[in-house]
Amino acid sequence: MSWLQPVMAQGSLQVVYPPREHTTSAQQIFFIGTAPPQVMVALNGQVIGDRSPKGHFARTVPLQPGLNHITLQAGNQRLDFAITRTVPQVPTTLQPLEPTADLVRLPNEIVCFTAAAPRDRSPTVQVGQHILPLEPLPPQVQLPPNLAALIDQADLVTPRPPLYRNCLQLTQVGDYGSIQWQFENQRQRGARIRVVAPTQLPVVEVTRSPEGVARTGPGTDYSRLTPLPMGTRARVHGQTGDWLHLDYGGWIRANEVRFLPSAMPTTATIRSITSRRLADWTEIRFPLDVPVPISIQQGDRQFTLTLHNTIAQTDIIRLDADPVIQRLDWYPLEPQRVEYRFTLHPRQQWGYRVAYEGNRLVLQLRHPPQLQQGAQPLRGIKILLDPGHGGSADLGARGPDGTPEKIVTLALAQKLAPELERLGATVILTRTEDIDLDLRDRLLAIESAQPTLALSLHYNALPDAGDARNTQGIGAFWYHPQSHGLAVFLEGYLSRRLKRQSYGVFWNNLALTRPAIAPAVLLELGFMIHPEEFEWIVNPQAQAELAHTLAQGILRWLQQATGD
Repeated sequence: MSWLQPVMAQGSLQVVYPPREHTTSAQQIFFIGTAPPQVMVALNGQVIGDRSPKGHFARTVPLQPGLNHITLQAGNQRLDFAITRTVPQVPTTLQPLEPTADLVRLPNEIVCFTAAAPRDRSPTVQVGQHILPLEPLPPQVQLPPNLAALIDQADLVTPRPPLYRNCLQLTQVGDYGSIQWQFENQRQRGARIRVVAPTQLPVVEVTRSPEGVARTGPGTDYSRLTPLPMGTRARVHGQTGDWLHLDYGGWIRANEVRFLPSAMPTTATIRSITSRRLADWTEIRFPLDVPVPISIQQGDRQFTLTLHNTIAQTDIIRLDADPVIQRLDWYPLEPQRVEYRFTLHPRQQWGYRVAYEGNRLVLQLRHPPQLQQGAQPLRGIKILLDPGHGGSADLGARGPDGTPEKIVTLALAQKLAPELERLGATVILTRTEDIDLDLRDRLLAIESAQPTLALSLHYNALPDAGDARNTQGIGAFWYHPQSHGLAVFLEGYLSRRLKRQSYGVFWNNLALTRPAIAPAVLLELGFMIHPEEFEWIVNPQAQAELAHTLAQGILRWLQQATGD
């Protein structure tokens, strides 16, 4: 959601969201604002009767397709809003949908062509000398965006315009030129297609530090895979736009790699494996003659590392008695994959690091923390707190009176830190004042501190389609399995102890849940846009109670996770 400056009439009526002119595809929109409790507020002539004790309100309005005129009035003050709801339109001309980016493919691959066009018409595409009629698809639905899961509308689908599709197998090596899309008298030139011989496939090396972002498909809408450590080498099997399809299956952006001579080897062999104990880590070294792509999976008492494009020549592995690893088993898989499955002593995992040192892959598994007896059980435990947002450009969500999220996250962190320090913990705050701090700086702070736990503190809002008046509560977000138990425990503990509603626990691909060096959880501790919950959020006594309860919850989880 885009939180803008509050809309204010002369006097006391204030609307934080939406802006006076706004466009959305949602079927409804909510109005967040405030007025003195004694002043009656009406929306399109209907009195808002369920305002909070301080006069804050959240009211949802259904939207008709097109322009909606909405009026808010408080006493003699009036604000007019023009809200436009966009809806999918049946196209009147040909609209190419895929491919729209240039393609590089291997011989005999199948390329599919999809376009939107008016009903009962037949567009065609020409690829080289091939002319391909596009066939109508059965009625399609548009899947909801991922954000729909946050408003409990994950099953919501909307109709799509009529689609046409057909596929073509390109057998010959060569440049097929640009796709020619044709519909009646309309003709469009589209993406270029080239088919290259397997002997021409380039080799790339990941140059992004410390790791490249691998995905399931050619775009940021596709899911992330295990990151590829800097130095990883792979052969390119295809290209869509500026995305490269690597031989092990993942996709990566071209600006995260450099091209090497195509004669460079991309298949590794591996022999003996060694391990050693460091201060708080166990390190396992995999000597390879080529730095190959990797995948990592975590489960209960399982940590699995897969080396792709690798052939095993292993006869000896040294692994002494270890505080983390109970046993290491390995399996040669076809084609050219080797899997290393670590069975762990503790169910709770505490973090890992993986990187290439030249051609050698180094994996480090973190040892469990040790809690102390007495009044300071967290002595030696390091906890990083990241107060969300900050600075003039990143306000976060806004409460009905315009209070920005960045203020209350910092206020909570400054109350939580001494609570944890009284328990003996060392606390690191990513910010202690109202400063701009981008995501990369926050992630670098986590990697540098190597904390036992990392908590990102936030307060919540909703997209336009959400129900701002009836959605509240505490939520927790996690990404790596090692963070799941912490997220579930804290969300439940805070909801019960503070008698707050539960918003839920979500797996979510967020930057601040992705650090692997420690269990990392993002907490949404209430909804800024809910009138009554907002009053609880900004209440200093409630903040102090939340800080004390959260510190106790962290202690209880650590005691449970370490078996103390």
